[in-house]
Amino acid sequence: MVSFAGAISLGFQRYFDFSGRSSRSEYWWWGLFVFISSVVLTFADIGIGTHHEETQTGLLTTVFRLGSLIPGIAVGVRRLHDINRTGWWLWMYAISFLIIPFVILFVWSVKRSDPGENKYGPAFQSIES
Repeated sequence: MVSFAGAISLGFQRYFDFSGRSSRSEYWWWGLFVFISSVVLTFADIGIGTHHEETQTGLLTTVFRLGSLIPGIAVGVRRLHDINRTGWWLWMYAISFLIIPFVILFVWSVKRSDPGENKYGPAFQSIES
């Protein structure tokens, strides 16, 4: 199981790595990191005056979200690989205004990892040590 700090480290170490597998814990810890960072940076934007009321975003938050977009997609693709699905399924978020694709991707994201090796590689091995 990957720790919170380990998931952040792996997210940035594997920035453009769309191959292999990511565990459920890595995926959810990464999501929590992005959420908490966005909230903190929104308050920082409000504090320093770079928050725009009309768009409800700020300079620091926007820069962070752009910087974490690619590793977020990569960890999502690797998470789908972990349950033996192709990463192309992530495109369903493009039609997430329909509730069914969102529900399907959510159910897959909480599904247990496939044991052993699948066509995307061996079961997740922690690289923290």
